[in-house]
Amino acid sequence: MVQLEAQSLEMRTPQATKTAILVIGGAEDKVHGREILHTFFARAGSTDAHIAIIPSASREPTIIGARYLSIFEEMGAKKVEVLDIRERQQCEEPNVQACLAACTGVFLTGGDQLRLCAVLADTPAMDIIRMRVQRGQLTLAGTSAGAAVMGHHMIAGGGSGESPNRALIDMAIGLGIIPDAIVDQHFHNRNRMGRLLSAVACHPDRLGIGIDEDTCAMVEKDGTLRVMGKGTVTIVDPGEMSYTNHADIGAAEPLSLHNLRVHILSYGDRYHLQKRIVLAPVQRLPQ
Repeated sequence: MVQLEAQSLEMRTPQATKTAILVIGGAEDKVHGREILHTFFARAGSTDAHIAIIPSASREPTIIGARYLSIFEEMGAKKVEVLDIRERQQCEEPNVQACLAACTGVFLTGGDQLRLCAVLADTPAMDIIRMRVQRGQLTLAGTSAGAAVMGHHMIAGGGSGESPNRALIDMAIGLGIIPDAIVDQHFHNRNRMGRLLSAVACHPDRLGIGIDEDTCAMVEKDGTLRVMGKGTVTIVDPGEMSYTNHADIGAAEPLSLHNLRVHILSYGDRYHLQKRIVLAPVQRLPQ
């Protein structure tokens, strides 16, 4: 029994040498337990971490950058830098590229996902981030807008609380870190199921992922997603969808989507993004 508990604890404990992608639904705890931010810090190397904060999505990048700088310095990171990138040309600067080539963790803050993509997409800086993430050399986290950009297809904006319809969403091209997914954030908190379903109807070859506030979908290099935080992660899998009227109706008319698979995942639950199957959960140990 003791051995099983030890193995379970080892599975749940972030390893400093093991990278991951942390997709955060926004409004993560920055004051009390800070579990999600601590996990990013640990995966980025703990006290050996060199963290780069990119607040480009924010309207107040100086303020938001300083806030995360203070958090990660307080945790004990070896080095923390804020890359206040406001123009695409800055992505070609040697100091920016040198930081991204050397750091162990990159944190994309919240704000406006269109602004973030306009600054980073198809730049040398983004090429470095993507290459190092693919090689398992870098832990990447994005919260709110920083989560929305993770897919190739991105929800750039839209309404909430309505029945699914094509007019409910504005789609754009994201940064393609997790290209097979369409990510929405502040999910149940802002009643966004309708718009995620609308996005999936537009791109039925992609997986819809809706992430609640103070909740993280942590994606391992092997494609396993694990949930942490206070809320849930909603997976919408249209792989076996048998019918949709998407192409036959007006933009504001309600959509039909038949035979979707929907999973609601909470703390410790796991899902394989490529195999599209639920895996055995990893639960908390008794306190």
